[in-house]
Amino acid sequence: MGAQKKGGARVSDDSEEQSRQRLQAILLADSFTTKFRPVTLERPKVLLPLANVPMIDYTLAWLESAGIEEVFVFCCAHSTQIIDYLETSEWHTHPNLAVRTIESHKSISAGDALRYIYEQQTETSQIQGDFVLVSGDTVSNMPLADLIQEHRERKKKDEKAIMTMVIKKSKPSPITHQSRLGTDQLFIAVDPLTKQLLHYEEDNKVDHSRGSVCLDKSLMESNPSVLLYNDMQDCNIDICSPEVLSLFEDNFDYQHLRRHFVKGVLVDDIMGYKIFTHEIGSSYAARVDNFRSYDTVSKDIIQRWTYPYVPDINFGGNRPLKVGRQGVYRACDAVLSRSADVGASTVVGYGTKIGDGDRILNSVIGNGCIIGSNVVIEGSYIWNNVTIEDGCEIRNAIVCDGVRIRAGAVLEPGVVLSFKVVVGKGFVVPAYSKVSLLPQPMKEDSDDELEYADSSSGAADRLSGLSLETESKGSELGPDGAGYIWEVCEGAHDEEWKHSVAPIPEDKLAEIIQAMDDDDMEDESVVPTSGELKSDADSINTDVNDPGDDYSYFEKEVEGTFLRAVEENIKVELGILEINSLRLSYNMESADCAGAIFYSMMKLAVDSPHGSASELFKNASNIIAKWKGLLGFYVKQTDEQIEVIMKFEEMCQETAKELSPLFAKILHVLYENDVVQEDAIMRWAEEKAGADEADRVYLQQCEALIQWLKEASEEEDD
Repeated sequence: MGAQKKGGARVSDDSEEQSRQRLQAILLADSFTTKFRPVTLERPKVLLPLANVPMIDYTLAWLESAGIEEVFVFCCAHSTQIIDYLETSEWHTHPNLAVRTIESHKSISAGDALRYIYEQQTETSQIQGDFVLVSGDTVSNMPLADLIQEHRERKKKDEKAIMTMVIKKSKPSPITHQSRLGTDQLFIAVDPLTKQLLHYEEDNKVDHSRGSVCLDKSLMESNPSVLLYNDMQDCNIDICSPEVLSLFEDNFDYQHLRRHFVKGVLVDDIMGYKIFTHEIGSSYAARVDNFRSYDTVSKDIIQRWTYPYVPDINFGGNRPLKVGRQGVYRACDAVLSRSADVGASTVVGYGTKIGDGDRILNSVIGNGCIIGSNVVIEGSYIWNNVTIEDGCEIRNAIVCDGVRIRAGAVLEPGVVLSFKVVVGKGFVVPAYSKVSLLPQPMKEDSDDELEYADSSSGAADRLSGLSLETESKGSELGPDGAGYIWEVCEGAHDEEWKHSVAPIPEDKLAEIIQAMDDDDMEDESVVPTSGELKSDADSINTDVNDPGDDYSYFEKEVEGTFLRAVEENIKVELGILEINSLRLSYNMESADCAGAIFYSMMKLAVDSPHGSASELFKNASNIIAKWKGLLGFYVKQTDEQIEVIMKFEEMCQETAKELSPLFAKILHVLYENDVVQEDAIMRWAEEKAGADEADRVYLQQCEALIQWLKEASEEEDD
């Protein structure tokens, strides 16, 4: 069954278009995992909303804008829902993108899907050449045309070059060994000249206790130098040649794209096929792989990292919202009580009503929701047509369509309520609970097994379609509730908090840090962030990259950590814990941390709404007063305080010139808040006194402050 498009007819009638290869893509609309259960028992993952827009619309909009002309959408689980959605969407008649569907109910893995496409290919010749391979849960704004051309040029020179894999720098947490998307740390090796992929290893094969990873000796025997990375994110965007499909047909044991296919190609020295990497910089690319990445990508959309795929711009047929101060997106017909407090980084959908005294922060509220009075919603995702009665508290949770939460109920962090669940009056749903109207299967499928449910069937039929036994229970959400609380599978407790929309609990972080051996952390055998391993040396050259680049990445990571601390209003102690982990990871000093934190604070002041210099000064003063404990932890020595002053100078001269006239006033605020002491200011002034005229601009601005400090010191001496 296929969604036939006018775009397809336009292309076939144009002989000039036929004379070249069309830009095509294969989009896998099934993740072949169970990570989003129980939600995906009733709705396919690609139709779940990100900031109130189905995931697949982000993927299709990006492919269309990047110049892709034809997309083959492979459907398996809930195929009817996906096909119906596409046939009633604007993609059905899009003039520039032909969207066609391929349906199969027998595929239980990505490998099976590509084998099925290959079988169809022998009859229809749909895939005409190189193609983009992505999942329908991918959000990106990266350009593709040049990358596809680069792949084709490489293939002309080397017929064995069959795939180009997109990667992006993303420093994993040294505590959890996870990326910010909740995925395992990745360890890869590439040829520094050709960028050929030589080794691909996920976190479970790395010995963190010894800081080591095993590499085959043959890797060094056949390559004079190898570039090692453990700070890269696999974007799961691949440019493939047709041989990729035939390799899946020839190797029936290839099920998973990375664990089986990529690693299989790397160790196969008979066929000699090669995979290359392409690193992107400022462009955005991420896949929604679990609930934590759902939360991360949603926040990135709201904070506009995914531009132009943001809530206030029309794409994929969505209704754009109006963006206001502090990044609040609001539908034109949404009704908000005057006493409601809708805070920063929040989305409010069409037809939604928000009651008296409500406090909503860092959350997405869907369409047609009714929220009673005195409700607290923080860091949560409320989908469509949800009713929340008076006095409820919801923190870091996902609430699906049609759910009803009765008065006084509480959702603790990490809760997921599937469709049409009812939470009883005053009931407290325990942290990390997954709740559904469907009973929990007695036996869970593995992550790579089919997650199939026919949308036209009832709940019982859907479960029988999964070939799983179920246990019948009554409602577990109070006498006036409806739903089953699924039990956490044995051995999966860690997965709950690692992959949840809720921040990792402080006690869990403390446990992990306590278990870490400080001696091993400082041992020279620890694998560095990246470096070059040469065949005639036993050590890794970590000077391959400019140290300045490392600081830039460190500064960006600190800024992201600080902004999350502000948004989620976390304790200073937890912020220090996270920045300390970054400090260890990047091998930075306290002064480096201080400079990066102060930069983040002042950047937030500039980015926050203000209409005058006085309002900007107020922003800066408030931020310093609130977060002085965080900055103060890293400026206990005079040299560290001087680093902050010098960082402030640098910002005023280069990146935040708007702060220049306020230099002396903000320095005084730092002094009053005991962040910078008198000795530091006076030493800075002495060092600047002999500088060129151009370098004494801020010293001259501070003359009154310095004179006041001198007089105050003299009075104390007297």
